[in-house]
Amino acid sequence: MRAPGDRGAGRYNQVFMEVKAQYVVAGLARRAGHGVKQSVLSVQDYIMLSWRGLRALFSRPVYVSEIIEQMDSLGVQSLPIVVLTGMFTGMVLSLQSAASLDAFGARPYVGRLVCVSMVRELGPVLTALMVTGRVGSGMAAELGSMVVTQQIDALRVLGSDPIRKLVAPRMAAALVMVPLLTIISDTLGIFGGSLISVFNLQLSWAYYWRSVANSLVVNDLAMGLTKPLVFGFILASVGCHMGLGTTGGTQGVGLSTTRSVVVASVLILSSDFFMTKILLLLFPVT
Repeated sequence: MRAPGDRGAGRYNQVFMEVKAQYVVAGLARRAGHGVKQSVLSVQDYIMLSWRGLRALFSRPVYVSEIIEQMDSLGVQSLPIVVLTGMFTGMVLSLQSAASLDAFGARPYVGRLVCVSMVRELGPVLTALMVTGRVGSGMAAELGSMVVTQQIDALRVLGSDPIRKLVAPRMAAALVMVPLLTIISDTLGIFGGSLISVFNLQLSWAYYWRSVANSLVVNDLAMGLTKPLVFGFILASVGCHMGLGTTGGTQGVGLSTTRSVVVASVLILSSDFFMTKILLLLFPVT
């Protein structure tokens, strides 16, 4: 039989554990609510930044020199990685498709498969991901450094709009150069597939390119050129948003750079699915 003091201590411990559990649950709920609130505010800021950047593209003043500089940084300097990615993707796709089509005696259709896959899907997505890794992170790091060193505040003091001066040129460059890089990637991917088809799969050069020409239709081109426009907008807007939202000094710059690549890549892949669903309705496979 327990003494009265033991029963009192046990009751005290039970009440203490119940109160502690309530505080823990309340703390978790408060943190979750704060996280949701911050996420909603971040999405709101991103939408506002994107809208202001797009609006700045179609109103004066337009900083042409800044746009040309960003086109060089985003497009010309990204050519090596896009060329290698497109070429080797087409070569691998040719080998893999031949291994699968041989089971049905359909090796001559390798050119058709490589062409449609590169133009409709692989070319736009891989090009956007490569440019995001190289340029999107650079945008976030550059703008984040300007925020940390108060250069953005200095621009406002001098009467310049940071959105018009910094964000709009990057959006314009991405909207122009990502589709051009995608065309280059598609072309080199199909060419790489032709090399494997001729020298490894023993297919005729003329038959391969005739198969490519017969399989490529306007619907494929419309789908293959619509996606890069959206992907270019995503990588530029996300990079600028993460960069301008940098806090916490140099450590915050690194965090913004990492978040920029991750968020832009996820948005590109997820938007690719929804765009494919919509574009297949608008441009059905013939």
